[in-house]
Amino acid sequence: MGDDSEWMKLPIDQKCEHKLWKARLNGYEEALKLFQKIDDEKSPEWSKYLGLIKKFVTDSNAVAQLKGLEAALAYVENAHVAGKTTGEVASGVVNKVFNQPKARAKELGLDICLMYIEIEKGEAVQEELLKGLDNKNPKIIVACIETLRKALSEFGSKIISLKPIIKVLPKLFESREKAVRDEAKLLAVEIYRWIRDALRPPLQNINSVQLKELEEEWVKVSSAAPKQTRFLRSQQELKAKFEQQQAAGGDADGGGDDEEEAVPQVDAYELLEAVEILSKLPKDFYEKIEAKKWQERKEALEAVEVLVKNPKLESGDYADLVKVLKKVVGKDTNVMLVALAAKCLAGLATGLRKKFGQYAGHVVPTILEKFKEKKPQVVQALQEAIDAIFLTTTLQNISEDVLAVMDNKNPTIKQQTSLFIARSFRHCTPSTLPKSLLKPFCAALLKHINDSAPEVRDAGFEALGTALKVAGEKAVNPFLADVDKLKLDRIKECAEKVELVYGKKTGGAAEKKEGKPVTGKTPALSGTGGDKEAKDAATKPGPLKKAPTAKSGGPPKKGKPAAAAGMGGAGAKGKKGPETKEIFESELSIEVCEEKAAAVLPASCIQQLDSGNWKERLACMEEFQKAVELMERSEMPCQALVRMLAKKPGWKETNFQVMQMKLHIVALIAQKGNFSKTSAQVVLDGLVDKVGDVKCGSNAKEAMTAIAEACQLPWTAEQVVAMAFSQKNPKNQSETLNWLSNAIKEFGFSGLNVKAFISNVKTALAATNPAVRTSAITLLGVMYLYVGPPLRMFFEDEKPALLSQIDAEFEKMQGQTAPAPTRGISRHSGGGGDDGEEEEQEDVGNDVVDLLPRTDIGDKITAELVSKIGDKNWKIRKEGLDEVTSIINDAKFIQPNIGELPAALKSRLNDSNKILVQQTLSILQQLATAMGPNIKQHVKNLGIPVITVLGDSKNNVRAAALATVNAWAEQTGMKEWLEGEDLSEELKKENPFLRQELLGWLAEKLPTLRAVPSDLLLCVPHLYSCLEDRNGDVRKKAQDALPFFMMHLGFEKMAKATSKLKPTSKDQVLAMLEKAKANMPAKPAPPAKASSRVVGGAAPAKFQPASALAEDSGSNTMESKPDPKKAKAGGASSKAKGVQGKKVLSKPNLKEDDDKSGPIFIIVPNGKEQRMKDEKGLKVLKWNFTTPRDEYIEQLKTQMSSCVAKWLQDEMFHADFQHHNKALAVMIEHLESEKDGVISCLDLILKWLTLRFFDTNTSVLMKALEYLKLLFNLLSQEEYHLTENEASSFIPYLILKVGEPKDVIRKDVRAILNRMCLIYPASKMFTFIMEGTKSKNSKQRAECLEELGCLVESYGMNVCQPTPGKALKEMATHIGDRDNTVRNAALNTIVTVYNVHGDQVFKLIGNLSEKDMSMLEERIKRSAKRPSAAPVRQAEEKPQRTQNISANASMLRKGPAEDMSSKLNQNRNMGSHSETAHTVPREFQLDLDEIENDNGTVRCEMPALVQHKLDDIFEPVLIPEPKIRAVSPHFDDMHSNTASTINFVISQVASGDINTSIQALAQIDEVLRQEDKAEAMSGHIDQFLIATFMQLRLIYNTHMADEKLDKDEIVKLYSCIIGSMISLFQIESLAREASTGVLKDLMHGLITLMLDSRVEDLEEGEQVIRSVNLLVVKVLEKSDQTNILSALLVLLQDSLLATASSPKFSELVMKCLWRMVRLLPETINSINLDRILLDIHIFMKVFPKEKLKQCKSEFPIRTLKTLLHTLCKLKGPKILDHLTMIDNKNESELEAHLCRVMKHSMDQTGSKADKDTEKGASRIEEKASKAKVNDILAEIFKKIGSKENTKEGLAELYEYKKKYSDADIEPFLKNSSQFFQSYVERGLRLIETEREGKGRIAGSTGISPQMEGTCAPASTHTVSSSIGNTNGEEVGPSVYLERLKILRQRCGLDNAKQEDRPPLTSLLSKPAVPTVASSTDMLHSKLSQLRESREQYQHLDLDSNQTHSSGIGTTLASPSSAAANIDDLKKRLERIKSSRK
Repeated sequence: MGDDSEWMKLPIDQKCEHKLWKARLNGYEEALKLFQKIDDEKSPEWSKYLGLIKKFVTDSNAVAQLKGLEAALAYVENAHVAGKTTGEVASGVVNKVFNQPKARAKELGLDICLMYIEIEKGEAVQEELLKGLDNKNPKIIVACIETLRKALSEFGSKIISLKPIIKVLPKLFESREKAVRDEAKLLAVEIYRWIRDALRPPLQNINSVQLKELEEEWVKVSSAAPKQTRFLRSQQELKAKFEQQQAAGGDADGGGDDEEEAVPQVDAYELLEAVEILSKLPKDFYEKIEAKKWQERKEALEAVEVLVKNPKLESGDYADLVKVLKKVVGKDTNVMLVALAAKCLAGLATGLRKKFGQYAGHVVPTILEKFKEKKPQVVQALQEAIDAIFLTTTLQNISEDVLAVMDNKNPTIKQQTSLFIARSFRHCTPSTLPKSLLKPFCAALLKHINDSAPEVRDAGFEALGTALKVAGEKAVNPFLADVDKLKLDRIKECAEKVELVYGKKTGGAAEKKEGKPVTGKTPALSGTGGDKEAKDAATKPGPLKKAPTAKSGGPPKKGKPAAAAGMGGAGAKGKKGPETKEIFESELSIEVCEEKAAAVLPASCIQQLDSGNWKERLACMEEFQKAVELMERSEMPCQALVRMLAKKPGWKETNFQVMQMKLHIVALIAQKGNFSKTSAQVVLDGLVDKVGDVKCGSNAKEAMTAIAEACQLPWTAEQVVAMAFSQKNPKNQSETLNWLSNAIKEFGFSGLNVKAFISNVKTALAATNPAVRTSAITLLGVMYLYVGPPLRMFFEDEKPALLSQIDAEFEKMQGQTAPAPTRGISRHSGGGGDDGEEEEQEDVGNDVVDLLPRTDIGDKITAELVSKIGDKNWKIRKEGLDEVTSIINDAKFIQPNIGELPAALKSRLNDSNKILVQQTLSILQQLATAMGPNIKQHVKNLGIPVITVLGDSKNNVRAAALATVNAWAEQTGMKEWLEGEDLSEELKKENPFLRQELLGWLAEKLPTLRAVPSDLLLCVPHLYSCLEDRNGDVRKKAQDALPFFMMHLGFEKMAKATSKLKPTSKDQVLAMLEKAKANMPAKPAPPAKASSRVVGGAAPAKFQPASALAEDSGSNTMESKPDPKKAKAGGASSKAKGVQGKKVLSKPNLKEDDDKSGPIFIIVPNGKEQRMKDEKGLKVLKWNFTTPRDEYIEQLKTQMSSCVAKWLQDEMFHADFQHHNKALAVMIEHLESEKDGVISCLDLILKWLTLRFFDTNTSVLMKALEYLKLLFNLLSQEEYHLTENEASSFIPYLILKVGEPKDVIRKDVRAILNRMCLIYPASKMFTFIMEGTKSKNSKQRAECLEELGCLVESYGMNVCQPTPGKALKEMATHIGDRDNTVRNAALNTIVTVYNVHGDQVFKLIGNLSEKDMSMLEERIKRSAKRPSAAPVRQAEEKPQRTQNISANASMLRKGPAEDMSSKLNQNRNMGSHSETAHTVPREFQLDLDEIENDNGTVRCEMPALVQHKLDDIFEPVLIPEPKIRAVSPHFDDMHSNTASTINFVISQVASGDINTSIQALAQIDEVLRQEDKAEAMSGHIDQFLIATFMQLRLIYNTHMADEKLDKDEIVKLYSCIIGSMISLFQIESLAREASTGVLKDLMHGLITLMLDSRVEDLEEGEQVIRSVNLLVVKVLEKSDQTNILSALLVLLQDSLLATASSPKFSELVMKCLWRMVRLLPETINSINLDRILLDIHIFMKVFPKEKLKQCKSEFPIRTLKTLLHTLCKLKGPKILDHLTMIDNKNESELEAHLCRVMKHSMDQTGSKADKDTEKGASRIEEKASKAKVNDILAEIFKKIGSKENTKEGLAELYEYKKKYSDADIEPFLKNSSQFFQSYVERGLRLIETEREGKGRIAGSTGISPQMEGTCAPASTHTVSSSIGNTNGEEVGPSVYLERLKILRQRCGLDNAKQEDRPPLTSLLSKPAVPTVASSTDMLHSKLSQLRESREQYQHLDLDSNQTHSSGIGTTLASPSSAAANIDDLKKRLERIKSSRK
């Protein structure tokens, strides 16, 4: 139980990740309890488990998984962050839970999915479930369908979107699994419940039996509407309602409402797939349809008919098809074809829906006219067609066509058109059937109801009835005023019968409203017609014109505030909308009026109305007036009363007193009653008639004003003006216009129809009477107040004299503002209306501009015109510009679409001909006026170029440009100009004219603005440079503009911006700023209404970080902005002075002082790890920005809140820099005392410091850098190792500061960078600094380059990333930089590298331009430092090294060790536990690396150090120095750039980044495909294959498991890998270079890939696996047959030994072996049989026959037997001679087995082979040789033993060994002494080097790899092959000499070396070594460090597989001695190491 107690102590979240399932089970149980216990859904506990929930559900142990699922369910239900896990968990449930046998697991999985839907994550869950439907496992599919069905039945179709489900349904019905089909059926039934028949079309093509079954099921579905029974979190009120209903037993009424809401109507059309039919039309369709024979035409149409039956059609260009069909309908004489064509059109319209709309206009008139046909079938077809077409468009679009046909003489056409209108109306709603449409239709239909033909009349009634039902009586009645009662009743009767398409919702609602009296709300009002109108005006949702209450006169002042408030509110809201409600009532006959009037007026009054005596009439009027004054609004029959007044003598009254009274009464009635437009029309004519009367005029105007208030000014004014101009009386006309001028001032301009007035005003202006003209001009002046300059555009054609009068009037109005309206809103309650009104006034001008009729001139801007404007000849250019001018002049007002014009005009602004520039400017000015506010969209492409013209040297051009800019700004406002960087870019240009004009312009415009975009700040640096410009005018203008900039940006920001200036300039500018501060104007006060908002703006500001306030100018009104401190100080009002603000702030600080004890950093366990996880999982923003945005600052604040003391955090995030300084001082103070705290918050501290780098205050920056220096010192003492996350979110920002202008800062930053190398690998720093060299800041570039030089000097070439070549090329590009310091820095850096690395630098740099090269050579000469060995510190590696050893010592302190290779090392060393194994290879490899890497130099440090200890070893090393250099030419020949490039590209193949890898593979593939280049790959094959299967492994383990990765990417990568490998294995010479170890790993990777089920699930997966198959065959056929056979045998052995390996895997390996066996007859002669037999021997030793027979399958034993049998068959008895490499043949049954086989075959065949003389001879020779072997060897060894003949003996032995590579000299050496053995070994090696060395320098291409291989039967270890000796001293030097020789040869040799596996003995002596040295050992060098052209020795048990240094002679070694030798080396190296320390 020891291990149990271990995990019992762990925290819950760690238990859940434990490798023991019991621990996990326990973890899940506790987690479940915990989740149920946490009350707060926002508790931080939840976040801990974010990453784990997926593991909960995918646990591999079934028991634990069940618990995990329960816990996960609880988590999803209770945690607010659960939504983030949706995708991964749902996918886990689908793939790992739904396939479980336990029902409970599935149930829980389903519950989890539903719970995710409940927490609003429906889409994600649905997506995963739908993916699950493509799974291969039917269980999973069934479970997914079931989950979808459950979700749908509980949540309903509103939440579960049905379209994607219905799409896959048919596929599910085709499944082979019955369970899937059954489940699909249930799902279909469930979907049917929700959408009914919409499900039929998508399922029409499934199997008819299934469809029938479904139909039967559907019939059973209850007809009650389904209801949602489970609710989302956001639907809690619905849920409550639902539960109440359940409790009440389901309230029917509630259900009704609910149904409206819950079940959205699904349109079957949406669920269908669109079909493309245009391409399917018959080829000869268009010829046939025009054919003479009707049969052919019919065939063509029938073909179309079939196609258009598809319910949904793909959109396309149907114009031609529609055209021919229309022609058939309109012109064809055969009625059958007309019907057919109509059907086709109907089909098209139905299938295309809205997309058919564009063709509707062409077809409708044709169809309507064709209704003259009487045949029912044709009529029906035409009706169907036109109805279908109507649905694709709107009534508005086709109304003109329809109305045109309604006057047709043919009654059938009239009838059918009316019926069509009736049907169309049914589809309308009140909003789609506005008055503008009703009016013409009603007028036309009224003619129809009076038609002589009864059928036309009936159709007309039906249409009008439908209109009445849809739009409501109120809308239609005014148009039916003249219809007699009978007909009206008939219309109403029709209306009652109509069934509307949109059901009760629309029409019904209107009806209901009309029916109900309004008394519910305002008890005092009764339900007469008038008040219904008022009520509807206020309550109808249609947006209203200004104040609707004005129509009804509003309530009397005394009463009903409720009603008033309601209406006022509606009025205020609806002001801007188009007018939809009017006040109309039906006209009453004079009798009715008399009755109604008699009811309210005294009888005497009515009798005296028309008395002949004026006094009686006067008395009557007085009574009338009294009666009206006493009447209640609701009782007043306005229409009756005004009709009484109009009764004879009416408006012809001659007595002015009576007339005055009369007019006064009209005004009273209008004010007091619900005065309708119908009543107004009765009196207006009379009023206009009296308006010019001297005595009654004022009363008439008063009455008109009252009516305007009741019926709205726009309507009244239109009527009045029209009436005035229809009479001849000029006095009336001029007075009417005067009244209107006044009314506009009183009512405001809103809603007035400018166009209508302007035509009347033009008439007035042309009048002969001067008074009329004057009044018109006055009216224009008033309108000008509201409309502004655009008004003048309407009158530019007037006579000059008149125009000058108009201009004079406009001039008078200039500068006045429009008065606030006093009427029309007076009856609104409260101020809400007033506020709104003001707002409206501001925009009125624009509204008016919008009313101007605009012409689209887009089509006039032809290509021809544009090319004219750009012509070479200036005259033609001028012509082009003239044309543009005339186009704009003709159009007056234009739409913003002006085609190519902007670009053409822009290029003319810099025309060489200044006259054209001026002309262009005047066009642009004209354009601004013509286009109005819409010109905004052209500011950036045309406006800014005009500003550039302000820099022109000619005064008149500048003046024109300024006028143009002003004209534009007037239309667009300033925001567009100030946004973005354009303006600051202009100001940056050092053109004195441009600067002074632009600054002058800004100084004029800025003071008028209330707010400016934050981009204005970008202009400030340039403004400062203007303050010091050499031109006096520029300086003056800049000083003038300064206060206005400050007014918007505030002094603080402006002062902050000076920090970038030179010290002298800074002082001057600051002085000017102080001066400007005193003169700073106040902001223009916003209109009164904003006052309420300012407060609103200041309050939220408290919660924003200062930077937000500063940047965000748009959202806060400017008041709260200038001083962010004020806003922060809650108490200070926004008007308060800054000083008070500060005081308020300082008080709380005093209180907090006592809190400041205690630690400033709080250690949160695992806090940092969690933050990193969050960032990795993208739960928070990645710290990556060009400037810090608010969200980053906020995020850092929240992250800090848990681990930084509150008071310190307040200081850190304060708006004022002094507080930052305080914070830094505190942090420095606490640094030593709170080490652990600092380290636990290090990531946050560094991030906060990066924010400080963006401050402009130098003192903060200096303080921050001081802190950083101390911080990094502390960290290096603590041996802390910076994590990747910390580094990447800090170093790039630190590097930005290297480019600071101040030297002190730069020095500090460099010092910090230096210190960082102690806690972060220099090679990684290198990458960051390299990025810094790409900066735009030249200082930064220079400093970074110098820093790179320092790194190389300190740490050698190893730091260069990704490879020295690439890094140097990058640095060398800067030699050509435009900045001198950068050039120097680049040269110095490369000289530094040269000093370390010698001439090879030139090669690494690659091609430089001649100039750069000569500069570099010159600089190198000057530095005159010959390359001497640089003192290479291993500092880069040390921190990591200590880390590896003590990695577990204190993980928290050290941070994850992430250096490049430690991970690989740890993984690789898993096998050998000893510490030495862990560290020595590292050390060993490094030192040898250093020697080996620098071919050009020898490290002198190493010999110097070691000489003290081991003179005998190292003395010889110093001598060869020059020789090595001499060899280097060969090195150059071989390893010219191609080799290093190939190395680099190969290293990228294994990159973790998919794209990098794909690119590298593509490059290699390209090389391999070109025969001439493929040779370059020779020598790199193993390296390439290793990189490739590393990539395969990476995909298998990492990419495939990565949910986020797009699987298409992976398929792409696979196909690249397989493609380039196939290319490789088609080139036999290259394929043969692959060594055994590599082939083994490669085959392992490929077979694993073939068996990867995840690949099969990918879309292209099948394809990938097929390609792998092909590749495997290629590998088997083309590789070196010995190597591949050997590799397969070892792979088979491994796979049978490995328990984890699947039987499938071994089976595939054996299939490969069988294939090889089939190939044996051809390949037997090229195979090294001895090696193969050795492998088989080892295999049989590991798997004796008994063990093999126990295998589950008999394949292994059969495979082996087949192989041996084939070999025997091919080789015969000679095979027994090939057992030379096997030391102890008795260890396996190989020999016995071979003998048996031989015997068997001999018995059968006799010795047929002997007949073959050649074979017989060879066999005899073989046998003889076998006998002779021992004698010959004995002879040789004798010679070696004797003193004289030693050399001769050794030479013979060498020759013999060479000839008989399989000779076994082991027995002869066994008995000799250790010394003799090493002597023989050494002697042989000397001979070999002498002989081979010469021949090999030119490269081993001449010898085939196999030949080399066969020379080496013994292990050819490079280092360990020297014979070990306990007496290390004696044998030592030879090892090092050997090493040197190899290095020498390596300089000139290709590294293709056949590899050989060590003999068994060495294997047995070291069990940790793999049988074949796995090629993974090469990884370190090849992949992780990507170092160039070099091979590294990773382990001591090096195999020659790794030592690609070809040219080591084969040596005779006693294999058993290898181990001793290694120990010896280890000791030696330990010693060297200690001496170096």
